[in-house]
Amino acid sequence: MADQQSPENVIQPDERWDNASVDDDEGAEVASSGSSLTSITSSVLHGRVEDGRVYAVYGKEEYGMPMDDVELDRIDMCHAKYFALLEKKRFIAPIAENPQKILDLGCGTGIWSIDVADMYPSADVLGVDIAATQPEWVPPNCRFELDDIEQEWAWRENSFDFVFARDLILAIRDWPRLVDQIYTHLKPGGWAEFHCVTGLLRCDDNTLPEDSPMRKFADALYESTKIFGTPIDDPTRWKGWFEDRGYDDVTEVVYKMPCNPWPKDQRLKLIGAFEMENLLYGLSGMVTRLFVKALKWSPEQVQVFLVDVRREIKNRNLHVYWPYYVVYARKPGGSSSTEKARSSVPKTVPEPSAI
Repeated sequence: MADQQSPENVIQPDERWDNASVDDDEGAEVASSGSSLTSITSSVLHGRVEDGRVYAVYGKEEYGMPMDDVELDRIDMCHAKYFALLEKKRFIAPIAENPQKILDLGCGTGIWSIDVADMYPSADVLGVDIAATQPEWVPPNCRFELDDIEQEWAWRENSFDFVFARDLILAIRDWPRLVDQIYTHLKPGGWAEFHCVTGLLRCDDNTLPEDSPMRKFADALYESTKIFGTPIDDPTRWKGWFEDRGYDDVTEVVYKMPCNPWPKDQRLKLIGAFEMENLLYGLSGMVTRLFVKALKWSPEQVQVFLVDVRREIKNRNLHVYWPYYVVYARKPGGSSSTEKARSSVPKTVPEPSAI
């Protein structure tokens, strides 16, 4: 169902695309859903091959996303997309000016860790993931570890100034336990921040038909992630879990991420172009293992289903978007410098999509 939004919070579409033919967008051709031979041969020693994609084998639970070169390129592209979505910010929590220890959970390619290490030369930045997919050449204050963040943490308690996690889709089975472990390992006054796209398709102007392939895709995504044990709507519950654990200054911000370049606003149009590329070229890798494991579809059924979804992704007459959740919170206590950062937390956070 479409969300009812106040007029100032509705993204304005680019009217030049009204009633345009979907086929007019010649620049959005669909690539092959399989990974290249180069990708497989460079990664096979570090994972398991399924349906032409490589998946991590480290960790107690099964992770739904691939870890091959195709996926790593997609992750790096999303890093640029999120930078634009957050208006040229890597995070939004008001952390202290000179943090000493920063932890990046599920760091993927390590690109966020590397950027933040450059931003804060004072900090020791640690990126953790179940796949060893990070580069060897990194800033001297940045390092990476292979670990399963859902298991018991071996790091020193009360030691991190900032703990960050982004897009842990199909990865976390027990978010409250993760929130609790972060609390234990944050310094008093330290901050935690989670980011994730929810996969809960939204449309504010009823341009999305009830029988839309994209709507069917979103419904399948919702059902399959529940069965897989990693509900796609878990980010909507983050704020409550942080509050229940006793964090202070818990703040939730929901961004609107267009699924293609349909908005009139140029920044949102760029974000939509990034997301259309992400979906067209990354959709198969995102959901094949998920739909096969949870919905018991064959890989061939998944690919046939995605044909109509990809076609609709290119339709700029459908003004759809994903809600992108950001929640940040502070562990009680801390030094005067942290208290200064705390005072900068806004009492209310404006809707970022209200352009």
